Amino acid sequence: MLPTQLKLRRTTPADLAVLFEFQLDEEANYLAAFTAKDPTDKAAYFEKYTKHLNDPTINNQTILVDETIAGSIAKFEIEGEAGITYWIDRNHWGKGIATTALKSFLAIESARPIFAGTAFDNYGSQKVLEKCGFVKIGTDKGFANARGAEIEEFIYRLG
Repeated sequence: MLPTQLKLRRTTPADLAVLFEFQLDEEANYLAAFTAKDPTDKAAYFEKYTKHLNDPTINNQTILVDETIAGSIAKFEIEGEAGITYWIDRNHWGKGIATTALKSFLAIESARPIFAGTAFDNYGSQKVLEKCGFVKIGTDKGFANARGAEIEEFIYRLG
């Protein structure tokens, strides 16, 4: 069931408290895999994301469903390449919110090509990326803090 109303708006410092709570979910952390070393470190979270809000190369958007914060989505740059990241509150999984939010985000974010990475076993995120036109172009390995091990990551590209 799709949300009654989904919209994106620029992330504000006031959003960070809610977004911090979302990333404390153990199952969500496991699926995201490539997370902070200590997701419970609130001071580090606020320091990092407050800087991100002021970085002109990062497009941070808060996902609202019926005016309630349901997650976040952002474009960032690493070594001149655009990447995408998103996090949906687990209470909103399986409702098409990630796909709808990513499609909406891609309509306002013009950076192309844009890349995304996802853990090899994060099937939900893989489906979201593919529904939005991303194509799997390769794999990489990296240390997944949430799993305490090196795992395979699938790399996707759009545009």
